Amino acid sequence: MLEKIAAHYQEIIASLGEDPGREGLADTPVRAAKAMQFLTQGYEQNIKDVVNGAIFESDSDQMVIVKDIELYSLCEHHLLPFIGKCHIAYLPNGKVLGLSKFARIVDMFARRLQIQEKLTRQIAETVLEETQAKGVAVVIEAQHMCMMMRGVQKQNSVMNSSVMLGSFRESQATRSEFLTLIKSR
Repeated sequence: MLEKIAAHYQEIIASLGEDPGREGLADTPVRAAKAMQFLTQGYEQNIKDVVNGAIFESDSDQMVIVKDIELYSLCEHHLLPFIGKCHIAYLPNGKVLGLSKFARIVDMFARRLQIQEKLTRQIAETVLEETQAKGVAVVIEAQHMCMMMRGVQKQNSVMNSSVMLGSFRESQATRSEFLTLIKSR
């Protein structure tokens, strides 16, 4: 697969009017292919392997928040990066998820061709399904290179997306507590 992707990159470079054989570009198709495979490795992952049994019995029923999970993904419309952070909260219902698994879930979905709105929903629904929580909330704040580098070229634009499920959708107080806590340092 690597060779096939590299051949496509070589063709793209030549189509742009460049010499893919010149010194600075000679190894670029293979490097770009390896980078693309890494940036889209989420297609090779599944939730069972990512969670790896790290769901534990717990009598905790208070809100758990994991803030500022760094993420990067590729916009499915332009194949340009979007970079940001994800905040996840859930209300346990007899089970808690291992802390590192939140970042792994974010990465699994982010490392696919994506739009931010879909990414936010995938993370929220997966945490809800895996933990059977009373509620899950996810907020993503990201900067999109497709808006910054091309098109309208707005350098300071940030997109926020949120998905509220269960108690976070039903209760304004629960939702407000979450939103207040992710703003605090």
